[in-house]
Amino acid sequence: MTVLRWDLGHRSVRDAEQWLASLPPVPGMVACTQLVRDDRPRVAITIAAPVKTELPSGGTSVADHGTGRAVIYPGVELLTGTMTVADLLAKSAIEKVTVIGGAAATTQTMLDTRAFVRPQWIDGVLTLVATPAPDGHIAPFEVPNPTPCCADHD
Repeated sequence: MTVLRWDLGHRSVRDAEQWLASLPPVPGMVACTQLVRDDRPRVAITIAAPVKTELPSGGTSVADHGTGRAVIYPGVELLTGTMTVADLLAKSAIEKVTVIGGAAATTQTMLDTRAFVRPQWIDGVLTLVATPAPDGHIAPFEVPNPTPCCADHD
């Protein structure tokens, strides 16, 4: 699959995800967001899709998704509720789970998905970064509706 990159000037991850959600569904597509940190911070998008897929114009070819975080990927719609790591790996394109803080996740570790699973490309492997959660479970590190930094300050 060819990977294409769009830099449309999205100012937030939410804006980039809304643009991705407006695209027609394509089986096998992987779409990622990537933070661009330069004099004009923004969020770029990479998409890999089967060869004959109609994608918006303006994308430029790149080698891979870099360190992007996947928003659309095979199986994402199945990652709801609580499931074992083995189920997550079997049902989706995610290949690996790592837990912050050094705790190990086995295939039988329970994952509370929060219906919001955003894996990242780490060393070319689609990896879910998780954090310890109550009852010995783990949960995706990224939360669905994060509180903006300094939200409680005037």
